[in-house]
Amino acid sequence: MLFKNVLVDENLKRQLISLVKNNRISHAQLFLGQEGSHVFALAVAYAQYICCENPKEDDSCGVCPSCVKFSKLSHPDFHLIFPNCITKNVKKDPDSNQFAQEFKDFVFRKSYHISLEEWLKELGGENKQASINIRDCSNIINQNNIRSFEGGYKIYLVWMVERLYHAAAPKLLKTLEEPENKTLFILISENSDKILATILSRTQLIKIPPVSEENVKKQLMAEYNSPEEVAEDIAAISEGNYIRAVDLFLEKGELDLMLNYFELMFRSMIDYNRTPNNYAQIKFLEVQSMFSEIISKGRESQKFFISFILRMVRNILMMHANNDVLVKATETESRLIAYFKSFITLKNAYFILNECNLAIYHIERNGNSALIFSDLYLKIAQHLAPSN
Repeated sequence: MLFKNVLVDENLKRQLISLVKNNRISHAQLFLGQEGSHVFALAVAYAQYICCENPKEDDSCGVCPSCVKFSKLSHPDFHLIFPNCITKNVKKDPDSNQFAQEFKDFVFRKSYHISLEEWLKELGGENKQASINIRDCSNIINQNNIRSFEGGYKIYLVWMVERLYHAAAPKLLKTLEEPENKTLFILISENSDKILATILSRTQLIKIPPVSEENVKKQLMAEYNSPEEVAEDIAAISEGNYIRAVDLFLEKGELDLMLNYFELMFRSMIDYNRTPNNYAQIKFLEVQSMFSEIISKGRESQKFFISFILRMVRNILMMHANNDVLVKATETESRLIAYFKSFITLKNAYFILNECNLAIYHIERNGNSALIFSDLYLKIAQHLAPSN
């Protein structure tokens, strides 16, 4: 992976390159970035630059034997550690080594834009508690006692370090604090609050910002041949998460459908406020049919729709606060936001957001979806403000 192909700020790339040039590489670094921030790709590009035999001023050479090995994630001194669990094929004592090829294939297929949820689906272990376990830590310690194969750095990339099993952490502490010479630990996390304090205190923090809207737009156009206006809309609502941006692009029809659902539901609730007993006026049967359709698609679709409502309401709040620059919406969404702004106010928005979060909570705990959606409809309808 070359720095030029990583979707992060150029200043951050220069900062990492400067650490290498000035021989100021901390032995344990924490790359902290949200899902979809291309943090994994950045970590690999950084490791590749460190090991490159002919590094250029602003990137790896890309052609030396070391770079060729990194392009296949097969450099003998570059070790990948990641959450894993028991699967159909690995029925006992799993560790990262047993899933190494599957993980590399997953990374390549996703073009380095990886998420834990997708990896667990790949493993077939989405219903299991994947972790970086004691066996992974023991493997790190054993490898660390061996000299590097090619005489340079030994680099351990630990992806999703917040999944480090608590009982396994003590085995790593001494190695993190006093590693062998020319050993580098790159720990990747999406949530530093979930990392053990004893691990956190031994690392140098490097914050990875979300992907810029411009980079999301350009990448969608380059990778998926997206029309510019579509890429621009999706970039505006992806909140710097390129994985989400890709999902939105591939499911553009689903996104449009969510917008239609939102409009039908909120127009109906506004009419309910005015004429609660006029079922034809509030299109009650259409709303019930819509709920049935959403419910039939499963719990993830149900949560996605309610999350869509949350985003629309938050955008309306930003408009009320005169923070239009923080509004993340497509052109079509912006028109609806402007219309519903007079009904969703600073006074009732907190209630609406709270009810939506509560609905997601009950859906995740296998509540009756039909009752959850009906209850959400009635509670929000009663609190929508009349139009000015």
